[in-house]
Amino acid sequence: MNSTAELKNHRYQQGLIGNCAFLALVDLNTNVSWMCWPRFDSSFIFGSLLDKDRGGEFSLKPHSDSFNSHQSYLKNTNILRTRIETKEGAYDVIDFAPRFTLFERYHKPLMLFRKVKKVSGRPRIVAKCKPVGKYGEIVPGSLMGSNHIRYEGLENPVRLTTNAPLTYVQEEKPFYLDDDIYFVLSWGIPLEGPLETTFEDFFKRTENYWQKWIEHCHLPQVFQNEVIRSALALKIHQYEDTGAIIASATTSLPEIPHEGRNWDYRFCWLRDTYYTLSAINSLGHFEEMEKYAHFIENIEIQNSKTYQPCYRIDGSTDLTELILPLDGYMGNKPVRIGNQAAEQIQHDAYGQILMALFKLYTDERVNSKTGRSLRLVEKALSYIEQYMTTPDNGVWEFRGKQALHSYALMFHWAGSAAARSVARKLGDQSLEQRADAALKRSAGLIEECYSKEKKAYTQAIGSEELDASILQLITIGYFHDKPPELAKDLIAAVEKELMISPGFLVRYAHVDDFGLQKSAFLVCSFWYIEALAATGQEDKAEELLRHITATASNQVGLLAEDFDVENNSQWGNFPQTYSHVGLINCAYAIDKARKKPPFLS
Repeated sequence: MNSTAELKNHRYQQGLIGNCAFLALVDLNTNVSWMCWPRFDSSFIFGSLLDKDRGGEFSLKPHSDSFNSHQSYLKNTNILRTRIETKEGAYDVIDFAPRFTLFERYHKPLMLFRKVKKVSGRPRIVAKCKPVGKYGEIVPGSLMGSNHIRYEGLENPVRLTTNAPLTYVQEEKPFYLDDDIYFVLSWGIPLEGPLETTFEDFFKRTENYWQKWIEHCHLPQVFQNEVIRSALALKIHQYEDTGAIIASATTSLPEIPHEGRNWDYRFCWLRDTYYTLSAINSLGHFEEMEKYAHFIENIEIQNSKTYQPCYRIDGSTDLTELILPLDGYMGNKPVRIGNQAAEQIQHDAYGQILMALFKLYTDERVNSKTGRSLRLVEKALSYIEQYMTTPDNGVWEFRGKQALHSYALMFHWAGSAAARSVARKLGDQSLEQRADAALKRSAGLIEECYSKEKKAYTQAIGSEELDASILQLITIGYFHDKPPELAKDLIAAVEKELMISPGFLVRYAHVDDFGLQKSAFLVCSFWYIEALAATGQEDKAEELLRHITATASNQVGLLAEDFDVENNSQWGNFPQTYSHVGLINCAYAIDKARKKPPFLS
């Protein structure tokens, strides 16, 4: 068990880099603590985050154990700088995954670029590169070439090209840093071309790509720095080759220590993707939505009955859950790969698909309607019609019970509204009539979730339990034609029952398969803040958003899934797209509330 001191003020002290082909976490001591190759859902090639002995290592540490370090991003990019300061001198480690346009396509090779740049003095460093395969089961052999080290025995050739002394790298011996040192680790196809020139060229092109991408973002007037960092993090969670967007880069980081709530999030949840695309669309980017439409089209081909909640990034359906013999993060077991949630019944996704793809039909800037895409709308609506009164496992993926959850009903309603808007835009009266009927039917079922005693909509029909997810009834527009008191009463009820610290909420207060929750789920905080902004309480919303972002972020502004208010610590998979989406949506909601009267005024 971890000591109280270890849990206090715990943060994931890693920065994130990526290029829409792979993601990596680099910690404060320069080690690549997490990186999966060749795909987001492949085995890690570096995974000391989950097992320090079997996870391999790629570090550029100082020879001395006594040093200070801090991290930052190059402005408006996904290029990470780690500054190391010792008595002997200081140096920077620059890490990035190349991404830029080349030959009218995005160049995003499976290559990790690292540069060690001396800042002052004459520091000594130790360079270690020890990749592994099959979640630590395979330790490859290494062969030294003239300017590279080749690692053999993995799924594909892995090569480290460098101008550092190869003998010192192989033998892990310290050496003085007199000149800039470059490292390029490649999977499959090795680096071709001169090392230093290629590095500096790719660096400049990648920096320019990210800064231009941010330049083309529409930003709110508030929380711009936080929105930019969140946007950059979200962007690289899309696996561009197929259009899938994953929930997080990691697996099995515990929601709270030693409770077994350790899950693999390296997959595409249809629900999570809706939220991510909603945030990216607010930023003014639509390319990600069009790629996701292709992903949905392609999983539709193999689908006969309905959509499952989540898929692998290639659209395949097998997410068999396995437990690995690894130590786990800070000793937290089990370490899981795969996710049983794929086998569950979750009916909210149909409405979220409709909402995610809504702008493909209604926004003239994209306006990329196709026959297949129209069939996606009809198919998703047919699932809403078919499964509206069928119980499911809910947004929180309860493993032991099913019910008619208000969350699913809420997105039946919102999805039907989206389908109706599309039908009107295209002049399809038959589709409009179907969508309108589904809209009215789902609204009636939502009203069956209302508790007169609590003055709130509850987690499910027949339940008196509250659920933070139902706050989204406010932000999706369900209360626009209803008495203002309904929304305000709902917020008050959620505050009373689910808030465990100012701005921090649990998902629900009842016992689940693992007991009672102890940590706050960050996206619930953001749903709450967004609801405040929508109901004319934007000053309170802004104050709480400043509190949440200042309290729950790590050293480079990245958010995890959960926050332990008792120990002031981050937990859960990291970074978490849900959390960064929530932050972006809150900033836009506050901005909107300041520009025009809220619907309840």
